[in-house]
Amino acid sequence: MHLPEAVTSVLDATLENIYSLEKYVAPTVVLVPPFVSEAVQGLSDQIGFDVETLSYVLGLLLCYPCGMIMNSMPFGKARHFFSFILGAFLLQFTIGVQWIHHMITSLVVYALFAFVPRNKVQIVVPVFVMVYMTLGHLHRQYINYLGWDLDFTGAQMVITQKLFMMAFNLHDGDLLAKGNADRAAKKCEKYALKELPGLLEYLGYTFCFASMLAGPAYEFTVYRDACDGSLLYDKDGKPRGKIPGTLVPSLLPFLKSFLLLGIHVGLGGMFPLLDPTDSQKNPPVLAQEDFLQNPWFYRYGYMWIGLFATRCKYYFAWLNAEGANNLFYAGFEGFDEKGEPKGWGVASNVDVLGFELAPNLSTLSKDWNKKTSLWLTRYVYIRTGGNLMAVYMLSAFWHGFYPGYYLFFLSVPLLTFCERLAKKKISPYFSDARWTPYDFFCMFVTSFFVEYTVSAFIILQLDGAIATWKSHYFFGHILSIGAYIAMTLLPTPKKPEDAKKKVQ
Repeated sequence: MHLPEAVTSVLDATLENIYSLEKYVAPTVVLVPPFVSEAVQGLSDQIGFDVETLSYVLGLLLCYPCGMIMNSMPFGKARHFFSFILGAFLLQFTIGVQWIHHMITSLVVYALFAFVPRNKVQIVVPVFVMVYMTLGHLHRQYINYLGWDLDFTGAQMVITQKLFMMAFNLHDGDLLAKGNADRAAKKCEKYALKELPGLLEYLGYTFCFASMLAGPAYEFTVYRDACDGSLLYDKDGKPRGKIPGTLVPSLLPFLKSFLLLGIHVGLGGMFPLLDPTDSQKNPPVLAQEDFLQNPWFYRYGYMWIGLFATRCKYYFAWLNAEGANNLFYAGFEGFDEKGEPKGWGVASNVDVLGFELAPNLSTLSKDWNKKTSLWLTRYVYIRTGGNLMAVYMLSAFWHGFYPGYYLFFLSVPLLTFCERLAKKKISPYFSDARWTPYDFFCMFVTSFFVEYTVSAFIILQLDGAIATWKSHYFFGHILSIGAYIAMTLLPTPKKPEDAKKKVQ
C-alpha cells in the first residue's frame, strides 16, 4: 500500500508500540504445549504444506473428536466451559498470541451488554465490533498487502457476526418484554433474549470450538438450546421426540468436505487464478500477457474452472464445520408438532449443488455462506427497510478493504435489478418448474454473469480486477445495462386475476 511518508511513520510507530505488548500476551498461550507446535512444524516440513495452512486444517479436524466429547458431557455449565476452553485452544493452536483479540472483543462487548441501555445496545455493539474488525483488516492489508498468511481476522469475522446478532437479540427481547416490538423484532422473536446470559455460557458461545475457525455464526439461542438440553428434552427431562443419531449428519458433510478439498488441491494447481510464483508482486494469471493470447472461450473456461476450484476451499471448511456442529446437535433443527425430527439445517452454511446450479441470484446468494446471508437479512436488510445497498456495503466492510470486494459488491446490484425486471416481465411467460429449457437457460445466464463479476472478489487488486474484466470486454456490465434498458421497454404481462377482472 502506498501512503504518504508522514502517515507511514505514524502507523509504523503505533504498530511498534502495539507489538511491544506481545511479551505480556505471550504467557497467556498456555493451552498448546511446545511439543505440539514442534510436531506440526515437523509434519509441515515433511509434506510440504505451509505450517499455517496445516495448523488450520488440523484445527478443523480436531473439532470432530471435540464434538464427540461435547456430546458425551452433561448439559449445562460443563458444556459451556468445555466449549470455551476448546475454542481458546484452537485459536492458540492456529494463530498463537493473536487469540487475545477474540478475548478482548468478547470481554469488552460483555461489559457493553451489561451497562449500555437496551435501546442503544443494537447501535453501540455493532459499531464497536465492526470498527475492531475494520482495524484488523486494515492492519493485515498494511503489513501484508495481497498476502494470504493466517491471522486473527478470520476468527474475528465470525465473532463480529455473533456479537452483532446478540446485540439485536437483547434489543428485541427488551422491545418484546415492553410490548412495543417492531416488525423486525417480531420476525426475529425466536432468537430474542430477555436477559444477558452468564459470563461462562457467553464465552462458551463466542469461543465455541465448532464455529470458531470457519463459522457458521448462528444465534446464541441455538447454541444455548443445544448445550442446556432444551433442544432435545422438555422441562421434565422427557424427550421432545425421537432423538436422531448424529453419525450420518456428521459423517456425510465430513466426507463431502474431503472430496471437495481434493478437487481444490487438484484443480487449483492446474488452473491458478493468481500467479503461483508471487501473487503479491505479479499480476493475476488472468491478466498476464501470455495468457491473454489465448482465444476468449479458452480464457473464460479457464476462469470458470479456476473459480470453481477456489470455491471448493470454502466448501471444505464449511462442510467440515457443519459436521462438527452436528455431533453435539448444534445443527439439529428440533422436532415438529408430531415429535418428528425437522432436519439438520441449522449449521449448514452451503448447498454446493444448489449454488453451482442456481437459476437466479436469489437462490445463489441463499445457498452460499448461508448463515452470513441470514445475518445480513435479519440484522441489516429488514432493519433498514430492505436497503440492498446497506447490505452490500456492510458485507464489503466485513470482508475487508481490497478494491476487488467493492468492485464486486457494487456490480451485484446491477445484476439484481436486471434479474428482478426479468422475473417481472419475462418469467411469467414460462413455467416455474425446475429442469425446463428456460430453467437451464437461467442457470447458464446466472453462472455466465456471476463468474465474470466474482473474479474481482478473488483477484482483490484494482488493476488486476479491471484488467480481467477488460480481457472479457466488460461484457458483464455492458450486457447487463443493455438488458435492463431493453426490459424497461417491454410491456409487463398481465396477471391471470387481472385478466379475469377485465373479462367480468
